[in-house]
Amino acid sequence: MPWRRRRNRVSALEGGREEEAPPKAAAVPSALLTSPQQTEAAAERILLRGIFEIGRDSCDVVLSERALRWRPIQPERPAGDSQYDLLCKEEFIELKDIFSVKLKRRWSVKQQRSGTLLGITLFICLKKEQNKLKNSTLDLINLSEDHCDIWFRQFKKILAGFPNRPKSLKILLNPQSHKKEATQVYYQKVEPLLKLAGIKTDVTGSTNVLAHSLHGVPHVITATLHIIMGHVELVDVCTFSTAGKLLRFGFSAMFGFGGRTLALAEKYRWMSPNQRRDFAVVKALAKLKAEDCEISFLPFNSSDDVQERRAQGSPKSDCNDQWQMIQGQFLNVSIMAIPCLCSVAPRGLAPNTRLNNGSMALIIARNTSRPEFIKHLKRYASVKNQFNFPFVETYTVEEVKVHPRNNTGVYDPEEEEDETASENCFPWNVDGDLMEVASEVHIRLHPRLISLYGGSMEEINDSKVTSNCF
Repeated sequence: MPWRRRRNRVSALEGGREEEAPPKAAAVPSALLTSPQQTEAAAERILLRGIFEIGRDSCDVVLSERALRWRPIQPERPAGDSQYDLLCKEEFIELKDIFSVKLKRRWSVKQQRSGTLLGITLFICLKKEQNKLKNSTLDLINLSEDHCDIWFRQFKKILAGFPNRPKSLKILLNPQSHKKEATQVYYQKVEPLLKLAGIKTDVTGSTNVLAHSLHGVPHVITATLHIIMGHVELVDVCTFSTAGKLLRFGFSAMFGFGGRTLALAEKYRWMSPNQRRDFAVVKALAKLKAEDCEISFLPFNSSDDVQERRAQGSPKSDCNDQWQMIQGQFLNVSIMAIPCLCSVAPRGLAPNTRLNNGSMALIIARNTSRPEFIKHLKRYASVKNQFNFPFVETYTVEEVKVHPRNNTGVYDPEEEEDETASENCFPWNVDGDLMEVASEVHIRLHPRLISLYGGSMEEINDSKVTSNCF
């Protein structure tokens, strides 16, 4: 019975291909037409070679140690017809981009066991624009059981050799066809992994800067594919403590305007997340006031011996380390161990730091007028330098101590409209969570303390974001 052919869903542009030749290229010897991909492929050891139908073409398929390559099989032409040879472009996919393989079969109602073998299906992770990842498939059609079995076993052996990959979760990538199974797998396996990847599965309206900084985009499918592909990044982590007592771990913190804004937003949780955020920002700007603080910090020392000692877990700062202190009226104090990319700051709240460079960004906005401070905030949504203001100071540090010296943040019975602080406590915004502390807070960096699922990302310089609150 004839079976319907299905067009391959991985195009030459997605899988990769040789450079295109001009439509009317002059006749040159074939040996001079070798591309860099072909030269690299020739040096690789060939594991298998066979014939499969890909799309609507019969192809010569070669499996090497690092890639799967194929070229359409064409009738023989007169020798020296190099212009025709250019039309048969070789396509390839790298084996590291394959995350699962299965035998492709056609099922019928009368068949009680396995269906008719059609070939092999490869599940592939493709990189799209703006740091997004996408899953796709490549069908290798061949009706021979023995032929497909050899290739299938080889693919399974290759995939088993990739480290950091959990059991395939490809069912999540097509949840509509397996709703019940996908839901069960999600809550049992994927939700904990997504939290490890930095994705908050319970939407609270707070900016998920960790996920955005890890993946370059807050996209659940991208996070899931990073898990499936076993992409792991080492990330710096901060500890927050007061009076020698550990409060929590985190990646970023804001004191002053950032803390007060979050404290206001938490009191209006009946609003939608975007409305709550905009309302809190406007209200905090309307009641803008500075905090009288004393800030001590340990500057970042980039020497190799110091970094190696701290990477090995030196518990305290060296006695030779020179602490610096600044004091005054500050509108906002930010301490960031990661770039903190988010929807309102596409370049990041701290664009000059990285996930694992062993340092934190200390960003201080001193007291200034409300219009000037608003200009500073609006710069985060553009490609301009948000720190190019006379009242903004930036430092690269390893440890920070923030000691409030006034009572503007604590509860005052005569000021009933002060909704930003609990009794005797100052509000902090730590990774989008409200932390209230009454005294000095000590923030210390721990380089590459935790491994999270994520991958290298491209910097997006043309992103422009506007906020309804400005």
